[in-house]
Amino acid sequence: MKVIICGAGQVGEGIAERLAAEGNEVSIVDSSANLVQRVNDMLDVRAIHGHGAHPDILAQAGAGEADMIIAVTRYDEVNMVACQVAHSLFDIPTKIARLRSQSYLKKEWSRLFSRQHMPIDFIISPEMEVGEMVMRRLALPGAFETVSFAEGRVSVVGVSCGADCPVIDTPLRQLSDLFPDLPAVVVAIARQNRLFVPHSDDQLMDGDDAYVVAPKTQVARVLQIFGHEESRARRIIIAGGDNIGLYVARAVEARESNMRVKILESSKERAVEIAERLDRTVILHGSSLSEELLREADAMSADIIMALTHNDQVNILTSVLAKQLGCERSLCLTNNAGYAKIIRSLGIDAHINPRAITVSRILQHVRRGRIRGVHSIHNGAGEVVEAEALETAPVVGRRLRDLGLSEGIRFGAILRNDEIIIPNGDTELENKDRVILFATSQQIKEVEQLFRVSLEYF
Repeated sequence: MKVIICGAGQVGEGIAERLAAEGNEVSIVDSSANLVQRVNDMLDVRAIHGHGAHPDILAQAGAGEADMIIAVTRYDEVNMVACQVAHSLFDIPTKIARLRSQSYLKKEWSRLFSRQHMPIDFIISPEMEVGEMVMRRLALPGAFETVSFAEGRVSVVGVSCGADCPVIDTPLRQLSDLFPDLPAVVVAIARQNRLFVPHSDDQLMDGDDAYVVAPKTQVARVLQIFGHEESRARRIIIAGGDNIGLYVARAVEARESNMRVKILESSKERAVEIAERLDRTVILHGSSLSEELLREADAMSADIIMALTHNDQVNILTSVLAKQLGCERSLCLTNNAGYAKIIRSLGIDAHINPRAITVSRILQHVRRGRIRGVHSIHNGAGEVVEAEALETAPVVGRRLRDLGLSEGIRFGAILRNDEIIIPNGDTELENKDRVILFATSQQIKEVEQLFRVSLEYF
């Protein structure tokens, strides 16, 4: 596949790296000579210096033969015009744009992106995606990662296994015997920076991170079995009143009447602005790194602090300081994937990487086959995928044990006619089954082939 990426920032570079590693022909465009040079030095892609919405630059990037354009520059308007030019002049089939301004995303203006106006096939809103991820973390405090599939009916949760975890040193095969009525599957384990699919004789160890697929209705029980029975937060502090912090506060006000939120915002102008847009949330003006302000916000008795500013270092230090003052739990945003390795050692309970979330959403539309959802985990080492099995796909009508699956693939759940099925080796997929599975990055192509649809289907 031939892909043009407009924008060589963290998201653009991350997408380019993933697609190039999978053998796609990638061109990346950016107006910053330094970013273009960086991409040229690090990745096996074609990097071009220029404006991503200019026709001559897109032509130089190969727009005439491109299958897809992904516009992820810092500017919404550049992303929108790039997609318009890609459609009007080059007839590029698939156009994806990242839009940050919530004004463009209001329902009353949705016709703006229709095919006869400004044809964008898929719009990615990082603030909304990250905000919803934060809300899912609030709903399941015992999980360090939470993703929903199949319209919310199936969940994938990341669970930390500490020394007091009741099921460590127990072979996974025995877990099925101990909890025969629990429809859950451990699809992946992260151990000492290595992500792998476990066998039935493998044991969970102290320090492991386990990724479990289960029906949404059973997630609380899964967390309980793993020793996580943390209560839901009632007193919340948000550090940072930018778009993500505002989105979370408004969502809490709309959905959680018994939660109380305080926002710490360093800009007085912004603090006044968000105070006018919120009803029950308390706004405190000042730096979240101020111990005095954290005490004023009553961090000592707060259930959770969520550091959601644009500065990774501020988020990390705020989380550590609040925990030292007595805050029960902490969650922080970190755009730099390298910080993930030290987060736990600092006592921070969970972190969210906006870049990884945005890349996952874009990959959902890039993947071949009938892929309906994608979530990248462990810094891109693997993906949880929701795929639809159609009647001409190679995976349909055959027992799973007969598919010859690679070591790096594990099926977690099947949604069939509103029934959730936990698969085993004898399970056969049927037409229109929805499958939630895990695959390491090396096996993604194999998954795409399993769910590819022959031309006869159409």
